[in-house]
Amino acid sequence: MKIKIVIFFVFALSVKTIFSQVNLGNVYDRNEKLCLNGKWQIIVDQYDYGRSRWVAIWEDKKPQGKTDFYEYSFDGGPVVDVPGDFNSQISQLYYYEGTVWYKKTFDISKKADKRYFICFGAVNYLSEIYLNKNFVGKHEGGFTSFQFEVTDLLKDGENMLIVCVNNKRSKDNIPALDIDWFNYGGITRDVFLVETPESFIKDNFIQLKKSQVNVVKGWIQLQGSKLNQNIRISIPEAKIEQKLKTDDKGFAEFEFTAKLVLWSPENPKLYKVNIISETDTINELIGFRTIETKGTDIILNGKPIFLKGINIHEEIPQRRSRAYNETDAIMLLSWAKELGCNFVRLAHYPHNEYMVRTAEKMGLMIWSEIPVYWGIDFANPIMQDKLNFMLEEMVMRDKNRCGIIIWSLSNETSPSEARNKCLKNMAEFCRSIDPTRLLSSALSNIKYSQNKVIINDTIVKHLDIIAVNEYLGWYRPWPSKPEEVIWESEFNKPLIISEFGGEALYGNHGPDDIASSWSEEFQEKLYKEQIRMFTTIPFLRGTCPWILADFNSPRRLHPVFQDGWNRKGLISDKGFKKKAWFIMKEYYTNKN
Repeated sequence: MKIKIVIFFVFALSVKTIFSQVNLGNVYDRNEKLCLNGKWQIIVDQYDYGRSRWVAIWEDKKPQGKTDFYEYSFDGGPVVDVPGDFNSQISQLYYYEGTVWYKKTFDISKKADKRYFICFGAVNYLSEIYLNKNFVGKHEGGFTSFQFEVTDLLKDGENMLIVCVNNKRSKDNIPALDIDWFNYGGITRDVFLVETPESFIKDNFIQLKKSQVNVVKGWIQLQGSKLNQNIRISIPEAKIEQKLKTDDKGFAEFEFTAKLVLWSPENPKLYKVNIISETDTINELIGFRTIETKGTDIILNGKPIFLKGINIHEEIPQRRSRAYNETDAIMLLSWAKELGCNFVRLAHYPHNEYMVRTAEKMGLMIWSEIPVYWGIDFANPIMQDKLNFMLEEMVMRDKNRCGIIIWSLSNETSPSEARNKCLKNMAEFCRSIDPTRLLSSALSNIKYSQNKVIINDTIVKHLDIIAVNEYLGWYRPWPSKPEEVIWESEFNKPLIISEFGGEALYGNHGPDDIASSWSEEFQEKLYKEQIRMFTTIPFLRGTCPWILADFNSPRRLHPVFQDGWNRKGLISDKGFKKKAWFIMKEYYTNKN
């Protein structure tokens, strides 16, 4: 039995080297794709029995003779919707963390001159992909997209796709064991089979050059047997037509002047951009804007801007499930717009494609971050590669989304030599693949001294924007009157209050001076006090309350007021606005 396990392990590694992961840019911009969403059969495998060679669920064996039998079957078992988490679809699995096998059959007329890729928007957390009983590849990370080429494994006619998913938390995962949100598992985002020519546009990057409002800069990367090709970049509305040629590696850089209407919250202008090679075409909606800092100011398109933000989790509270489609995105982001926001922090992980694109269309600037969150083992020698890989997946998916102005490296991590080294390396790596955006990290390790708040975390040296999560009046008493709190920074950089607030159960009314009342009145007063403090911070350039809506969190244990919910939302789990909502809306309405 031990010999079988070793042989299978080596086999899996050898196959993965053949079917390695690729980056197709953004698959949503490709026309030739088959949507594999819909009903998928599942097997719940709590003891991980199906991954053993002698069971081999990925083969989906059927009895062939009278004495044959197998102790598993997809037929007759549960069926779930993809995209979607399994927790909210099957009540017995609501708190389940473990292995679930997914199966989908589909038909395709395979074309001899085409290549095919299985593309997943996200699978939480570990996944193994099998096509027609063959191992395709593995992926780690619950909030980033990934693709594998399956051209040689795909059959003309019926195909069987099986995905092994495991959402069990681990100290070596990103995020690790301790999280303050619900660990939804499963195939939580879209699945596509993408068809490309043999030589295709593998990826591209098109944005304005840093600090230049009339210079477009970027690159094109081809893959295939024909790498030397003539390329056209066309922006018809702006009457732009640029020609270039890729080198022997299929790569070409470009830079050209262009007179474009710049994207902004007031005018979220997007252009249709066509990238045309001799063998392939990509059509994408792209906006153009510049974002930078100057001293303590954030500069959008050459003008200072104040970020009027809100934190959002990728969850629909009314149905207690992951948000995963455009309708979900519109609901959440419409709340943000109604609040008066021009900015959203998508916490604490990259959100789905619909959230990013819808926010961009609605004129909302975006903070996107990877889930480097409490308890990450930065000293673990494998961690730096994991961090950089996850960061790269986030950036490469959304690098053409102009609405994203900030990449965030972490949230509330404790300073240490290992942590500082990892985040510094991440910052350098991020700038190497995307030099156009700002970097930040949400900090909580600030120094409190009497009525002073002192920002002295040395990691700020490697960031563009200071971001601080502070809960004065909730987790920490006010040291003085809010308007008398003095903020000091050792860095000449803009500050965003990336989290603040307190909990209140909607409809629960009581004293405004007792936190344990969990009342709307206490939360309302807390927001008024925070706003009084904001007016005294000279380098404050943005605020971002925690959070838009109440969200599921099993670590919230109060049986009466929480019951498994974090109640810091400005909106309740049923969609009703709390008193603090109106305080924040008034602040944003009057804030220039």
